[in-house]
Amino acid sequence: MVESTSDAKVDFVLEQIQTMVSSEGGTLGTPMLDNEILKIEYIPGVNEECPECVPSLEMVTQFLTASLRIHAPHVTAIEVS
Repeated sequence: MVESTSDAKVDFVLEQIQTMVSSEGGTLGTPMLDNEILKIEYIPGVNEECPECVPSLEMVTQFLTASLRIHAPHVTAIEVS
């Protein structure tokens, strides 16, 4: 479970992405929401049988960007590290 922010719509998106990455052992770090900027760390999991199944940093960034555009369009910048 990812820590919550002060924004329920952002929290909804983060929970969805956390569910996706946790299926391969990954996790999202503590989110920092500053006005329209979301900063979050992605720690990828490890799947020795299917390494390509583990979402990449770029893939997680794309999913976050697309989901936030729909559910929380007030977030205009995302920094995933």
